[in-house]
Amino acid sequence: MTSAESGDADPDSPVDETESGADAEEEVQYAIVLDHLPHGRPDDDRPRYKKSPLAYALGERNFRLFELRLGDDSDTSIGDRVVLFPAERRTAVEELREVEYDDLSNTAHSELEYVVEDIVTENERRFVDFYNDAQPITLRLHQLNLLPGIGKKLRNNILDERKRGPFESFEDVEDRVSGLHHARDVLVERVMEELRDDDLKYKTFVGRDD
Repeated sequence: MTSAESGDADPDSPVDETESGADAEEEVQYAIVLDHLPHGRPDDDRPRYKKSPLAYALGERNFRLFELRLGDDSDTSIGDRVVLFPAERRTAVEELREVEYDDLSNTAHSELEYVVEDIVTENERRFVDFYNDAQPITLRLHQLNLLPGIGKKLRNNILDERKRGPFESFEDVEDRVSGLHHARDVLVERVMEELRDDDLKYKTFVGRDD
């Protein structure tokens, strides 16, 4: 894993597409635009003609945060879906670098949770499978216990139910697991926690490439 993949990349350096493993044969990776800055960052004191339009975006696959340098003629708005990798497939994005939560603009902060909710909702099968596939981290800690409000009792209820058969939807999880009323929302809350706190010891969703 490269420093960019592990989240330790220099925030002022562009992501190296070669090191990140992106190439023309790889699955296309997308991001959702959180904010569009047509005149660049407000703290950039260079003349306007020297500044490129920028955007902040959230990667769909692994919830990595990016600052994107856009082409001068790009028609990009908040909520747009843009290609990150492979580089040859990009149309709007000329360069990108990974950033942290605190680097985002106020507008990007405001949009972030809505975009996370949309990604989890639109990829329900993928996130329901977290309930099906979550494993112990240590002898005392299970991945399920990382979810907000999931203590020992709820964890055991989930484990018991999935032995009877895999969960098929968030509704199925809620119907079968007594006490778990918002199966989607607790995942969204955990993703947001991982995005906001870069020093969390365990990250289940943010920055993972598998």
